Amino acid sequence: MNRVATNANYSSILANLMRAQFNQSQANNQVSSGKVASDLKGYANDAETLAAAQSVKSRVDTFIDQGKILSAKLQSQDLALNSIADAAQAARQAIANALAADKGDSVMGDLGAQFNNAVSGLNSKFQGRYLFAGGQVNTQPVTATQMSDLTAAPSVASLFQNDNLTPTSQLDESTTIQTGFLADGLGTNLFNAFKAVQSFAQGPGGPFSGQLTPAQRTFLQGQLAVFDGVRSGLTNAAAQNGLIQNRADGSQKTQVARQTMLTGMIGDVTDVNMADAVTKLQQAQLQVQASAQVFSMLQGSSLLNFLR
Repeated sequence: MNRVATNANYSSILANLMRAQFNQSQANNQVSSGKVASDLKGYANDAETLAAAQSVKSRVDTFIDQGKILSAKLQSQDLALNSIADAAQAARQAIANALAADKGDSVMGDLGAQFNNAVSGLNSKFQGRYLFAGGQVNTQPVTATQMSDLTAAPSVASLFQNDNLTPTSQLDESTTIQTGFLADGLGTNLFNAFKAVQSFAQGPGGPFSGQLTPAQRTFLQGQLAVFDGVRSGLTNAAAQNGLIQNRADGSQKTQVARQTMLTGMIGDVTDVNMADAVTKLQQAQLQVQASAQVFSMLQGSSLLNFLR
């Protein structure tokens, strides 16, 4: 008996054609994107593992970005700390030169220049914010502009405007370290040393001009040890900053290694095997062509054609 009913066949072939088109679209997306799927639904049982790995990687990426900023900040801090220590050393050398020449004509000018260098170092900025101002990053931590301000101010402490919030940084989920310094902690002893010289020059023993008097020589000789101690303290601060840099660099390397590991683990889940994906695409295209051809052939088997 000849078959004249084709409705069921149409439904079956149409379903096959739609399924083949879906497979082709999915395979094409995988080949073009290099990913298994575009959302978590496409990863089935691996979705929970993938979500957890991506969450951890996001935190690691944040620590790496913060680490890069911290590294640049510590480098700027290193330059500033060394410039302050150099100012203390140069001030000590200016006093030694005056003693060696037995003349005080230039000592105050030399000390004034080094005081300005120290103030400049203490007022250093990074990304528009003061390094040594504590939490008040938009407030200049040192207001003195010349040595005479040291004796004019009520106290040396009044010349510092920083607060007591020492900067800290988080290196990873469980490690937070102190990474900053405060202007008053760095500069108080140095300013007291400069103030002592300024006070002497303004007092009965001054000014320093021409040949040094016995009293001036005795005073300046005593200041050599004072500036030596100040310079030593500032050098130690610079060395401490170097240790912080080493620790931050070590943490950064650890985070980069974690990032590489997590990227590989996520890639194992999300990245397609390109050769396999291309093969699936070719098979899907063949399925579409075959289904379309069968559908076309079925159109020629309708009841109307049979009646004609």
